[in-house]
Amino acid sequence: MVVISQSSVSNFLLQSLAEPDFALLQPHLEPVTLSLRHSIADANKPIKYAYFLDSGVASVVAVRSDGTSIEAGIYGREGLGGIALLLGSDQTPHDHYMQIAGAGHRIKKASFTHAVEQSPLLRNLLVRFVHVFTVQAAQTALANGSASIEERLARWLLMCSDRMDGDQIEITHQFLAMMLCVRRPGVTDAMHLLEGKGLIRAVRGTITIRDCAKLEKVAGASYGLPEAEYRRLIGAF
Repeated sequence: MVVISQSSVSNFLLQSLAEPDFALLQPHLEPVTLSLRHSIADANKPIKYAYFLDSGVASVVAVRSDGTSIEAGIYGREGLGGIALLLGSDQTPHDHYMQIAGAGHRIKKASFTHAVEQSPLLRNLLVRFVHVFTVQAAQTALANGSASIEERLARWLLMCSDRMDGDQIEITHQFLAMMLCVRRPGVTDAMHLLEGKGLIRAVRGTITIRDCAKLEKVAGASYGLPEAEYRRLIGAF
């Protein structure tokens, strides 16, 4: 059995825990490789694990009865997968899966809930993340309802960049269109606009971010509020 040290993890929530609180989780953390489309939680099915990502990005995806999908939010090394367990539910109506491959640690439902019940400080930190995620979901709804595709794409790229090392994002136009709930030509046009301004470079499923500061200007008010709330309540990641 591999014992995970706190210094070896890259998940910011795990890093932020006091030693006694990390010790409650430590014996139960299991390293896991998170490939593209790896399921964190399937809609309307029992959640078996909570996940602490070290790298990669997961999407929370809402699906209509006709199969139309839209991304409600994302999380990576700053967060926790399986937040329904923290809120007293053993399932969620949304799919959670990896949109950018990575790695992390998972912990069985029973071990996770037991640790949270033992430590108010642990629970408080994790609930703060849940609050930030609800703020992000609200901002996503606002952006989808009022921002241009170019603004929404800039916001999405910035959010992924915040959760990754380096400046390259492996993603296709088709997957982006599904996540943003727009037609693929709209994503392609928005990508060309950002490329024309020198903010990104897109080649064969890889987007390279060239200027985050200018991307923030394009994203405008759609980006920044959840990020500021995270810094206020938890810290910079």
